[in-house]
Amino acid sequence: MRPNIDPQKIERLMQVLGREAQGSGCIYFTGGASALLIGWRSSTVDIDIRLDPEPPGIFQEIAKIKQELNINIELASPQDFLPPLPGWRDRSLFIGKHGQISFYHYDFTAQALSKLSRGFDRDLNDVQAMYEQKLFSLEELRASFEAIAPELIRFPALNPDVLRSRVDNFIERSEGNSTEGQ
Repeated sequence: MRPNIDPQKIERLMQVLGREAQGSGCIYFTGGASALLIGWRSSTVDIDIRLDPEPPGIFQEIAKIKQELNINIELASPQDFLPPLPGWRDRSLFIGKHGQISFYHYDFTAQALSKLSRGFDRDLNDVQAMYEQKLFSLEELRASFEAIAPELIRFPALNPDVLRSRVDNFIERSEGNSTEGQ
């Protein structure tokens, strides 16, 4: 079992991948990596990424850096669990550029929907933290769900009614909490 990852390891990962990549591309962080870099969690067990477009030679470097930094890197993003949200690239938050590689936080609205679809306590806590940090809006969450709802049939492991219920419940709780303080 590998040790937990901290923000410094993610920074080191970005530097090395940017320096060693053989061409340009983009790397999108999701899940725990975003949580660490934004600051609502202090550690994570792995780094989930999406390569889009894939930088040439990146897989050789990922294999090396995993060993060097003793970290788990997974190719995983909300698109592996849900249909891609329209405009996800435009909503992805730029982190920085190292060499020819641009690093982003994958669209937080998509991350929230993906975490709501899983429904684990840690995922639900992450969604709440993202919302409190104003990384997505309730309107974006609702509109994005509605945009992908017709395509959810392509994800047989996912129950669209359960996801709709979780989205509705999150929005209702969040709206209720915001009116309580007024």
